Amino acid sequence: MMLQTLVLFACMAASTHQSFLASDSASNSSSAAADDVLALLSFKSLLSDPGSALSSWNNHSSHVCDWHGVRCRDGRRVTALRLVSLGLAGPMSPSIANLTSLRNLHLGGNQFDGSIPPELGNLRRLANLDLTYNALSGEIPATLSRCSRLRTIRMDYNKLEGKLPASLARCSKLSVMCLSGNRLVGEIPAEYGSLSQLLWLYLNGNNLTGAIPASLGSSSSSLTQIMLSNNSLTGKIPPSLGNLSSLTLLYLSSNNLVGSIPPSLGNCLNLTYLYLRTNSLEGNIPESLGNLTGLRVLDLSVNQLSGTIPPSLYNLSRLGYLNLGINQLVGTISPDIGRALPGLEYLILQGNRLEGSIPRSLVNVSELYNLDLSMNNFKGVVPADLGQLHNLGFLILEGNRFEARDATDWSFLASLANCTELGWLRLSDNDLAGRFPASIANLSAQLEWLSLARLQLSGAIPPEIEKLRGLQQLDLNENLLSGSIPREIGSLRNLTRLYLFGNKLSGPVPESLGNHTRLEVLNLGGNQLQGGIPRSFINLKQLNELNLSRNQLGGAIPGEVVSITSLTKVLDLSHNSLDGPIPSDIQKLKLLVLLDVSENKLSGQIPSGLGGCETLNYLYMQGNFFQSTIPPQLSNLRSLQRLDVSRNDLSGQIPKFLAGISSLQYLNLSFNDLDGPVPTEGAFANASEAFVDGNPKLCGGQPALRLPPCPIDSSSNKSRMRSVAIGLAGSIPCFIALAIVILMWKKASSKRSALESSSGDQFKMVSYAELHKATDGFSSANLIGTGSFSCVYKATLEGCEKGVAVKVLNLEQKGALKSYLAECEALRSIRHRNLVRILTCCSTIDRGGNDFKALVFEFVPNGSLDDWLHPPVASTRETKRLSLDERLCIAIDVASALEYLHHHHGQTPIVHCDVKPSNVLIDDDMAAHLGDYGLMKFLAECNAASPENPSYSIALRGSIGYIPPEYGIGGEVSTHGDAYSYGILVLEMATGRRPTDDVFRDGRSLRSFVEAAFPDGVVEIVDPAIRSAMEGNDRAAKCVVSMVEVGLLCSKGTPQARLDAESVTTKMVAIRSAYLGLGYGEV
Repeated sequence: MMLQTLVLFACMAASTHQSFLASDSASNSSSAAADDVLALLSFKSLLSDPGSALSSWNNHSSHVCDWHGVRCRDGRRVTALRLVSLGLAGPMSPSIANLTSLRNLHLGGNQFDGSIPPELGNLRRLANLDLTYNALSGEIPATLSRCSRLRTIRMDYNKLEGKLPASLARCSKLSVMCLSGNRLVGEIPAEYGSLSQLLWLYLNGNNLTGAIPASLGSSSSSLTQIMLSNNSLTGKIPPSLGNLSSLTLLYLSSNNLVGSIPPSLGNCLNLTYLYLRTNSLEGNIPESLGNLTGLRVLDLSVNQLSGTIPPSLYNLSRLGYLNLGINQLVGTISPDIGRALPGLEYLILQGNRLEGSIPRSLVNVSELYNLDLSMNNFKGVVPADLGQLHNLGFLILEGNRFEARDATDWSFLASLANCTELGWLRLSDNDLAGRFPASIANLSAQLEWLSLARLQLSGAIPPEIEKLRGLQQLDLNENLLSGSIPREIGSLRNLTRLYLFGNKLSGPVPESLGNHTRLEVLNLGGNQLQGGIPRSFINLKQLNELNLSRNQLGGAIPGEVVSITSLTKVLDLSHNSLDGPIPSDIQKLKLLVLLDVSENKLSGQIPSGLGGCETLNYLYMQGNFFQSTIPPQLSNLRSLQRLDVSRNDLSGQIPKFLAGISSLQYLNLSFNDLDGPVPTEGAFANASEAFVDGNPKLCGGQPALRLPPCPIDSSSNKSRMRSVAIGLAGSIPCFIALAIVILMWKKASSKRSALESSSGDQFKMVSYAELHKATDGFSSANLIGTGSFSCVYKATLEGCEKGVAVKVLNLEQKGALKSYLAECEALRSIRHRNLVRILTCCSTIDRGGNDFKALVFEFVPNGSLDDWLHPPVASTRETKRLSLDERLCIAIDVASALEYLHHHHGQTPIVHCDVKPSNVLIDDDMAAHLGDYGLMKFLAECNAASPENPSYSIALRGSIGYIPPEYGIGGEVSTHGDAYSYGILVLEMATGRRPTDDVFRDGRSLRSFVEAAFPDGVVEIVDPAIRSAMEGNDRAAKCVVSMVEVGLLCSKGTPQARLDAESVTTKMVAIRSAYLGLGYGEV
């Protein structure tokens, strides 16, 4: 009985205990759920909720587990919070960390800001954290490493900063780490290599530096996707990445990686996407990449890879995208590419040194959409059956040597009518010649970009071109097109850019061009267009660049043109016959960068409204008939870099505000009727930046301008005279002393006047005796140079403060007398800041009774360009090293000198005939002066010469290496010849190599050497003295490439295809401005 009682009591006790436990558990659960409610309400309280997505979150409605975005388990505890793309904004409350059962937190696609609460590290059960596409900032909390169950971290596309926490490597179960599109810095922690379960590592689009850790390639790794693109990673690609047998995607583009591509990557047999573009990788493409038979995308573009395309790449039969562009690859494309890679959709090989022809088998690649073979050395005829590629959307073949001489060679164009999806057709810069093909009008109505520039197209633009209604960009620059611009071109209403520069088009500018209401760029310069500027241009509401220069346009500038307020880049009306005043509405062009109305017949005053164009950087008004004073409103042009109002009829004093424009780098006020003092500050402080020649009433200024001193104020004179009178009355000896001083001053002044004047015509002849004394008897110690016809001595003439250079002619040398006469003619007629000034001459007999002829030049003290580019000894190289900016300035100076000789010297162009570095002298301000006029010819004289007259032999006109090819076969002297020599000079400045170097023989030349490297290999051939300026400096690199391009364009084999001096000056100025970050438009 007792036993039964005990058993019953025990059972009752146990039951009671369980009841207490259940009651306690329910109490705890209820309490925890209440904590979750409080945490969520606190979280909500800091947020803006414009869409009322959290309206169900309150204490008076449903249970917390029924709230929007909330999921519960474990006895009604919150285990998941999913609030994706609801427009929520504000900071993340730390109270979120009180959801202690939380496993999944998804807050992506909102506008959360502020920092990530470090309290999230208390969520020990958290497995998935997704905060993508918000505005979170600050550092990634290192406390997240306490979330040991974490599998996914996604914080892509926020504003997170700081370094990657190495402590995240403690989250050993982590499989996804996505931190792309932030502002993270520092190195990738090597500890991440220990995350053996990590599948995805996305760190692209940050500011990460340092090397890629070799530990990421651990053999125990499970990585399948690595995205590290768009950072600043350095060093080599770790060969250990070849251990990642499961890797399917590797993105390392847009970093600063160097070295070669590791052959071990060929072991990643599951690799499907390989992006290594835009780095500094070099060496050959590994053959082992041919093992990646599952590869769909291979992008190795924009590197420095060399060698040929490996035959093994043609094993990648599944390849759909192949981009090897902008490298240094050589060789040919496999003739079997069409059979080997049948699934190709993109084949991009531009910017290499590939050669040969387009393989016929390529037409078998039926899915091909983008074919870009531009900027290579491909040649031959474009296959006539390219039209079989029905899916072709982009055909880019520009910058090669493809040929067309007759209608048969152009038949490929007719076949392209079958490519109904064709959007881009770019064939510029090839050897395609003949009449403009009418079949162009049969191309796809989808065609948006048609580029046929710098070919040899002749004939008229067919009116049928109006059928290409989808056309947005039409580029026919620099051909031989003639006839009028068809009015039907006005039907192309979608055009945004129209380039017809540099042809032989004539007739009026069609009014129908005003129909192009989407037009942004209109360039009709360099033709023979006549009539007036259409008033219909007022309809061009999107136009930001208008170039009508170098035509035969006349009449007044319509007010409608200067009312196109969208003109923000260029308005170039130069070199026409426009007359009348500039419309006052010019002030409406408030955002214009460049205005060029030079070389017209414009008159009236410089409009004060120009002061409203406050963003002007370049203002060219030279060569017109502008009168009156320079308006004070120009003081508003605080961004002005270049101002040229030379060769007008301006009067009055030079405004002081011009000296206060700090950005002004070039100021030309020459040949006007200005008077009064020249300022000495700002641009006027440097004689190579400010030019005031041909204003005889000016005075003062910097001594280098050689202007007379300004007269002393009359009231001051009277005061001084009174003082002198008082002094004289007191002391007769003082009067005598003063008289002696005055006499000595007058004597010295008369001697100085023999050599100092603002006009070369006023220099007096010097005698043989004076030159003999000034050169110490023509001592070899004073010999500073020798030439074909002369010796040059440094001398100091009595009474002349500055040294001079005396050029003594060797009259026994055939041609020396003609050289002397040519330079005397230069003395009479040439005035330009970048031409060496001939001060005077001497024609007499020497002490032995022999004929003696000499010329006296201003002495330019800093040597020649040849000295700077090619110092005689290594020790000199350190002291004579031209910077990139100095080379650009010298190139501009020489181009300006040639522009003056060719275009602005009265009615008769002058050909220099011997442009080379040794004839370019450098002054103390590093400004260049072109000298040696011994071979110079007035073009009218050359053209009038009889071909039988040996005195006009062309074979001797110039120096070996700089002589244009046409001179060697009896061609006429022309300004095109100077352009060729200038082009070679520019290439020499860029490469540091003479055209006569020993390496240039057997048909190889400096030009062909540069052309083979252009554009992507330019960095490899530039002068080492400027290569360092290009490294890591995109602006400098682009500038050098543009400079080299000018050199190549100037030195083309066909004279008419070369750039003229005015175009060169404009281009070089734009290149330097772009280098300095001050340029406009495209370089």
